Amino acid sequence: MVEDTCHETGRDGAAQMSPNPQFTKPWHGVPREQITWNPAVIEEACIGCGTCVTGCSRLVYRFDFERKKAVVVDPLNCMVGCTTCANTCPAHAIEFPPIESVLALEGRVGVRHAIEDDLLARHDVLAASNGVPHPDRIVALHVTGKEQLTADVLRVHLKPVVPGDCFCEFMPGQYLELWRPNAEFMSRGYSIANVPQGDGSVELYIRRVEGGRFSDWAFTDMRVSDTVKARGPLGQFSMRSAPDVALLFVAGGTGFAPILALLRQQASSRQPQRDMVLIWGGNRAQDFYALDELSSLMQQLPHLRVVLAVEDGTSAASLPDRLTFATGTAIDVLRQDATLLAERDIYAAGPPAMLRALSQQLDRWDVARARVHIDSFGV
Repeated sequence: MVEDTCHETGRDGAAQMSPNPQFTKPWHGVPREQITWNPAVIEEACIGCGTCVTGCSRLVYRFDFERKKAVVVDPLNCMVGCTTCANTCPAHAIEFPPIESVLALEGRVGVRHAIEDDLLARHDVLAASNGVPHPDRIVALHVTGKEQLTADVLRVHLKPVVPGDCFCEFMPGQYLELWRPNAEFMSRGYSIANVPQGDGSVELYIRRVEGGRFSDWAFTDMRVSDTVKARGPLGQFSMRSAPDVALLFVAGGTGFAPILALLRQQASSRQPQRDMVLIWGGNRAQDFYALDELSSLMQQLPHLRVVLAVEDGTSAASLPDRLTFATGTAIDVLRQDATLLAERDIYAAGPPAMLRALSQQLDRWDVARARVHIDSFGV
């Protein structure tokens, strides 16, 4: 238990230690005491070398000279996410909570906004000054179409304001950054769902984020004919497999957008007989969208199998032909049918937590990392 006292010197001259307010201020808006992140010493493994005690500038540790053991005294002083002491412990005698607890906090909208606000407020101090120009183009795009497909998903079509001033040579799977008009917020990234068009038009799927600075505007205030500034194309997620290699696509939520672009690319290629499987995960049956488009692609790609993995176990009243439902996550579907992985290159896109879990599971199955291509996106 951490005592709620301040650093001060007692009558005997000894320091009475406690959390340092300099280190325990809120972490991106989250009170430090609400974050479980600090080291724990495995006493039977500790060899008393003192590396952690002297190496931590935040005074998380003290040293018990009688027992020759490191002791965690001020856990709240620990920097959230730091594991330096564990990394440098020669006896591997220090443990931390799973890093997923911190990554989950980073996924909160309030935390992302706090980080963005901090960056903008300290722009002059934090801006890189190497003078290297950004390699990607910035163009103006008109909103030519807006369609709400589900309660949380919006399909948006954009076209260059100036004909020819476009991202005409992007690779399917890449993304754009968009700026909300007349706002000082930073850009937001959205994957392009179509293959390159001659007129430079792009199709995006925007997920509603509660309190999201761009998505709230897109759902409520964006209008057809509005102009947005865009930068791109960005990202390295693209088709890298030889034409004769079978493919497994795994998507979560609006991670379906770059996967849809890759499927459209396959449909426009000269290999319609390619063996392909798509597993698309969602929380509820009503979370899936563009199923008619997916059904049309299946007609063009006769060897494409599609499984919609629904976590709550519900299924839609009716489905286009050859689309099937499974209960559980996309990873559950793979666990139930290991043949889906056999000799396939894997392309996955979706929320970071899903992709971390997928990567860990693929490692357990000894899937060669050279076969795995992952595209992650944030809030």
